[in-house]
Amino acid sequence: MEELKTYLESGILEQYVLGDLSKEEMIAVEKNALRYPEIRTEISEIANALLGYAKSNSIEPSAAFRNRILNSPDQDIQVSRLNSSAASPKSSAFYKYAFAASLAFLFLSIILLIDSELTDTRNALQFHQNPAAYKLVSLKGSAKAPSASMLLAFNAEKEELMIDLSSLNMPTNDQEHQYQLWAMVDGKPVDLGVFDSEGGSIGMKKMKSVKDAQAFAVTLEPRGGSVNPTMDQMMAFGSI
Repeated sequence: MEELKTYLESGILEQYVLGDLSKEEMIAVEKNALRYPEIRTEISEIANALLGYAKSNSIEPSAAFRNRILNSPDQDIQVSRLNSSAASPKSSAFYKYAFAASLAFLFLSIILLIDSELTDTRNALQFHQNPAAYKLVSLKGSAKAPSASMLLAFNAEKEELMIDLSSLNMPTNDQEHQYQLWAMVDGKPVDLGVFDSEGGSIGMKKMKSVKDAQAFAVTLEPRGGSVNPTMDQMMAFGSI
């Protein structure tokens, strides 16, 4: 298809991998990637190529750039100033590997972000293609967070549950805590997984499978979740 070929050669996928697109443009690319396997393959190849370049073509930073980093007031440790002409081979090698490692970490983060966003978008398409199979459950804020609210899509037959991220209205959690979703089954709480509240999120986030749920609740827990809900940190609740 000529239009697809033109799209692949337009450079927009390179911009997508590098994170240079607006949110609307990112969503458009992800929808196209779901429709065309050629686009998914191209995104993967671009990310792998950038990662490979970072590993095999590391560039030693200039003396000015290196000194600016080393002398930054944000550094937690004191290091001596290095002159590029007096730098030892070991020091030069260190900067090369450190620079390559930084790029590799950046590209790996981009790849993981792409995979996560594609999954959320794919879940949303799955829901919108068959909305009758899902029951929408609205969770309202508790006394702890009166303005909190969120929407769940529950498929009892498949025991499948998803959070509508675009409806998520919860206070932003810090790095030490996450929200944990629970199902009430025969009067007992069942862990359904954790999630973060980030502004502007889209798509549907699939949580753990659940059977015979009568209600759902959200608590604020230490990052990674808890075995049992912290009841005085109940943030939202909703019955089916």
